[in-house]
Amino acid sequence: MLAGLKISCIFIPATLYQLCDILLFFLSAYRFFNLVTYHLFRVFPLCTFPSLVRYSMNTIKPTTSLSYLNATGQIPYGMTNDYMFRIILEKNNYVLKGLICSLLSLKPEEVVSVEIQNPILLNEAVDDKEFILDIKVLLNNSAVINLEMQMAYQLNWKERSLSYLCRVFDQLSHGHLYGDIKPAIHIGFLNFDPVSSEHPEFYSSYRLLNEKTYIPYSDKFILRVVNLRQIASATDEDRANRIDYWARLFTATTWEEIKMLAKNNEFIASASQSLYESNADEITREKCRARENYICLERTLAEQEKRLAEQEAELTNKTAALAEQKAALADKDKIIEKLKKQLAEIQSAE
Repeated sequence: MLAGLKISCIFIPATLYQLCDILLFFLSAYRFFNLVTYHLFRVFPLCTFPSLVRYSMNTIKPTTSLSYLNATGQIPYGMTNDYMFRIILEKNNYVLKGLICSLLSLKPEEVVSVEIQNPILLNEAVDDKEFILDIKVLLNNSAVINLEMQMAYQLNWKERSLSYLCRVFDQLSHGHLYGDIKPAIHIGFLNFDPVSSEHPEFYSSYRLLNEKTYIPYSDKFILRVVNLRQIASATDEDRANRIDYWARLFTATTWEEIKMLAKNNEFIASASQSLYESNADEITREKCRARENYICLERTLAEQEKRLAEQEAELTNKTAALAEQKAALADKDKIIEKLKKQLAEIQSAE
C-alpha cells in the first residue's frame, strides 16, 4: 500500500512535467510559425500568399468584454479629434489597413503590411504647436502615406500640406539612388474647402502634370483631400470604395450612427469598437479634451488672422485708390496751372 502511494506521488509530478514540456513545445511551434509567416510576407510582397494574408487580416482583431453595441447617446470624443484619430489608427492596425484600402482602391489581400513610422508616446503633452499628430505610414514597403486630420481652418493649408508632402517625399539617404524614392501621398481629412468653394469636391486628388497636354510628370508626388463637409458629393467610385462610410464614421456624433455604419463592414465595426474602448479610457479622454481646447484656441487665432488679412487687403486697396486720386488731382493741378499760364499770355498780348 505504501509502495503504491510512493509510486503515485512520483508519477504525478512526472506527468505534470511532461504536460509542461508538451505545452512549451506547441507554444514554441506557434511562435516559430508566426515568425516564418512574418518573414515570408516581407520577402514575398502582395499576393504571394493570399490565403494567409486574408487569414491574418480577418483574425487579428481586438476583442474585449466592452462593446459599442451596448452604447447609446452622444459620443464623448469622435475621430475628428486628431488625437483620437491617431490613437485608434496606431493601436488598431486592422482599421488602418481598411482605411488605406478604401483611400487607394486596394483589395485587402493586396495590403501585406502597413507600418506607422512615427509612433507617438501616449503620455506626451498634446497642447503644443510642436506636437505632430500626422500619421506617416509605410505601405507594403513600397509607398509612404501621410494621413492628417485637420478640423481647424488653416489660412495657409495649401502651403502647409505641400511642406508635409515634401518631407515625406524626401526619403533618400546617403548612398541610395534617386530611383529608390518611394511614392509619397499626403491625404488630408478637412472640415473646410482648401482650394475652391465654388467647385467643392468630396475626395480630390492633385499631382504634377503638363499644363498643355495634362500628361502627369510623376506618379510619386500626390496630394489628396477628403472634404468632410461634402460627403453628399461623393462619386459612385467613392461610394464603391466606402470612403463615404469612413467620412461618416469620423463625423458621427452618436453611437446610434456608429452602429448603422458598422453593419456589414468589419473594418468600420473594428474602428467603432476601438473608439468605444478609447472613450472608456480616462487618460485618452484627458488628451482628447486637451487637444480640443488647443484646437479651439488655434481656430480663434486663425479666424483673427483671417480677419486681419482681409482688413489689411481692404486697407491696401483703399491706399491704392487714394494714391490714384492724388495722382489725378496732381494732374488736374498741372492742367489748371497750364491754362492759367495760357490765359496770362493771351491777356498780355492784348
